[in-house]
Amino acid sequence: MPERKSKLSLSLRMVAGAGAAAALLAAAPAAQAQKIVCWKDNAGKVIGCGDRVPPEFQKNESKTLDNRGITRKTTVSAEEAARLKAEADKKAAIKLEEDRRIAEQRRQDTALINTYTSAGEIDVRRDRELQVVDLQIQQLKAAVKGAVDAHTTQKSRYANFEKRGKVPDNVKDDLKLAAEEEDRIKTRIADKEKDKERITASYAQQKARFIELKGGPAAAPATPAPAKK
Repeated sequence: MPERKSKLSLSLRMVAGAGAAAALLAAAPAAQAQKIVCWKDNAGKVIGCGDRVPPEFQKNESKTLDNRGITRKTTVSAEEAARLKAEADKKAAIKLEEDRRIAEQRRQDTALINTYTSAGEIDVRRDRELQVVDLQIQQLKAAVKGAVDAHTTQKSRYANFEKRGKVPDNVKDDLKLAAEEEDRIKTRIADKEKDKERITASYAQQKARFIELKGGPAAAPATPAPAKK
């Protein structure tokens, strides 16, 4: 009996195609032909069938048929399995990110509704924040005037020593520090101006979303209150 089964397996491995495999199954004794496996090469072509997939083809696509020739199981190749897994992982990551975005939007919406009772309150809060930044800009502009004057003084001092033929190191350092201080304050002023733009845009988004959540009509952007002089 073992010798007969071995011969049957060898014969099946030499058959190409599921149809021929089914024919062999029909001709084999029922006790010995419960299933048959057909495997493919790297190009996707069926190259053999038998009671088990040879080791060198186990990473390739295969399918299992019952004794009536009906496909009961299909196994994709290792390469295809890796591609499918990568695709599934990508879709899962996209869904996770989308779920997080939705959850964050819900959190923000709840906070928005709980913080304000009207769109006008959003304008008031925006203007209050802008006024704080405007005051900081005014203070910085006063400071930059002093920094410019100090820089000018150091440049004149440097020029006087340069005319004499030698500039002391401490004079060079003072000029460098004066220039850096002027640049630092001007940079801070520019940053504060950007803060104003950010605040205005942020509150505009909040107001639009608030009106949307309340089911009201879209409102024209409110003009921020002028800065106090």
